[in-house]
Amino acid sequence: MKKYINLSLLTLIAGSLAFSSCSKNDDTDPQQEGSEKYVIMTLSDRISGNKAGYLTAFDDFPTGTISNVEATSLEGEGMGGWRTHGNNIYKMFRTTDYATGIEKINIAADGTVSAGAFIASKNQTEANKYYGTGNFVIKDDNLGYYWDAAEPTKIQKFNPSTMQNTGSLDLTAAVNERGAGEAGITFRSVGQKFLAIKGNKLYANITYAKSPVNQIGFFDDYFEDVFIAVIDLNNESYENTIEIEDTGSIAYINENHMYDFDTNGDLYIVTQGRSAIGGKSKIVRIKANESDIDQAWELKFSDFRAADNGKFVGVYANNGKLIVTLNTETLTGGGTGNINRGNIWKFYSVDVANPEFKEITGIPAGTNPGAAMAATEVDGKIYLRCAQLNVNDGEDEYKNGYYEYNPSSNSASLAFEVNVGGAVSGFTKVNLGN
Repeated sequence: MKKYINLSLLTLIAGSLAFSSCSKNDDTDPQQEGSEKYVIMTLSDRISGNKAGYLTAFDDFPTGTISNVEATSLEGEGMGGWRTHGNNIYKMFRTTDYATGIEKINIAADGTVSAGAFIASKNQTEANKYYGTGNFVIKDDNLGYYWDAAEPTKIQKFNPSTMQNTGSLDLTAAVNERGAGEAGITFRSVGQKFLAIKGNKLYANITYAKSPVNQIGFFDDYFEDVFIAVIDLNNESYENTIEIEDTGSIAYINENHMYDFDTNGDLYIVTQGRSAIGGKSKIVRIKANESDIDQAWELKFSDFRAADNGKFVGVYANNGKLIVTLNTETLTGGGTGNINRGNIWKFYSVDVANPEFKEITGIPAGTNPGAAMAATEVDGKIYLRCAQLNVNDGEDEYKNGYYEYNPSSNSASLAFEVNVGGAVSGFTKVNLGN
């Protein structure tokens, strides 16, 4: 029986573990190695909150059972997930100390992974107080936008290639269009949780929080609707504010941005609902050639289960079909709750033209993807993340790897497993030098 080992192992030890499918050839000249790398992230520490783990680049597509701890791996913090742009990988947490911001990952020709340049908050004290610094979106190789707690009603600009701050957009007036005199609003921000670019418009959530302490701006919405500012990127001017009605907590503050674009350009957006354990959670749509919420379409968690005792935690869109992960049991929070420690999250597909939740077979229920993207595309195929937690339920085998999805049969089959390095939290392919 195979078990995945959720322990931080010394690189010295791990270097002696070789698997023919993905092992490195120490005799190969780094300059002769291929430019394509398959990159895997694993999370070895689910307890401390600093998300320790590993990033490893492989020359070949992983197969069988592999170790994600190599001599060339990057070990550090903030390994819960990533965001990619082109052939670049970015994290929202610094590898050395878990500080919030934007970190670029470097991958050398010989597969050595290292932490690159980091854009820090303008005021680390504020960044420590309010979650979300480093939430970002990239327009092109030279322009991106991000949120910094130091200036909560502004959206920062940066160059993703040079990793330098290049200015900011002041949206204070837009934020203050509502709730300006409400004493119950303790914190206001724009772009703290949701930033997306569609049709040369930037979409940024506006937060109106009511909590005085602890996770301010998360699951503490003052209003019963979610507000999104729309910015015209032709001149970077505020255009208007749109609303998602009767919900709360759009997206979150980690690398899982909780939205996706379909192949036709439609944008699907997740709201987690009224609390950390759900209620009123839904997915809404902005159609390709429009800039407002499509009032004729929405997908609610209560459509899946009438008790409305859960939430959406991500979405993947492709050719008019959505892939979502949904809790199969009523959610419980806290350090021992099943929200993050239960193998209760199951994959379903949904046809947007005829919304019906269809279970994806062949892949078992696993843990909450958290900061990881639950579905990803590599080499033109869709792969689903399954990271089960050993819950001492008498089972001596549990899965930790990626499954290839077959849309025609709505099923998935195991592509590879990871048994050293922790829970899988990222899988992608990069072409070096491009």
